[in-house]
Amino acid sequence: MIITVEEPKHAAAIEALLDASFGPDRFNKTAYRLRDGVDSIPALNLVAIEHDEHGREVVVGTIRYWPILVGGATPSILLGPIAVAAHLQGSGLGSKMIRMSLNKAVALGHKSVILVGDAPYYERFGFSRALTLGMEMPGPVDMSRLLGLELVEGSLAGAAGMIGKPEQADAQDVAIGETSVLGPVLGPVLATSIDIPAGDTPVPFSALFSRTAAERLWTDRVRRTDWFWRDGLQAGAA
Repeated sequence: MIITVEEPKHAAAIEALLDASFGPDRFNKTAYRLRDGVDSIPALNLVAIEHDEHGREVVVGTIRYWPILVGGATPSILLGPIAVAAHLQGSGLGSKMIRMSLNKAVALGHKSVILVGDAPYYERFGFSRALTLGMEMPGPVDMSRLLGLELVEGSLAGAAGMIGKPEQADAQDVAIGETSVLGPVLGPVLATSIDIPAGDTPVPFSALFSRTAAERLWTDRVRRTDWFWRDGLQAGAA
């Protein structure tokens, strides 16, 4: 299996996987109001690919991120949707994709992440309802499922108000890409795909990236609680 950056050729297979996972009414969810007319963040959009008996690619996992603005003042990124093929539920693939993309987000200079998802599942990655208590969504949402994660300590301190789409200029700033605050030297370091042989002992994806203080904070917290790839995706972000 390979986890790699999403390409345009994957679009149809991703939509089919999302339909199978969330149903055709997924576009009615409030989170989609924040995505409508907004470009996602290409460097963080990942797919998991298997190959069939004829060697053809089969998309079995997807995760995407979108730029958002909290209270008109605090830029962040929205995680979701994320989905894994039914036959891989419980395999740990969802966790691998989350950890890989979060470490890429850190390496690219993003400061925080927001999602709508099942708290007991996402708390293992450091997400917390406490970080979003002052926030609102532009439509009906179970607010107990609105969760935040600080990739840089204190980045969501005082963040409150309506979560909305960023202005175009802000969206370009949030989709930092390879010319991140970590410097242009980071570009060649970022991996675009990773082979995951079955049965191999997993290693932290953070090992692939320059280790800033913020990354060490997030990675060390994961290590202390032994969260690495413990179980599979059970409650996808909307």
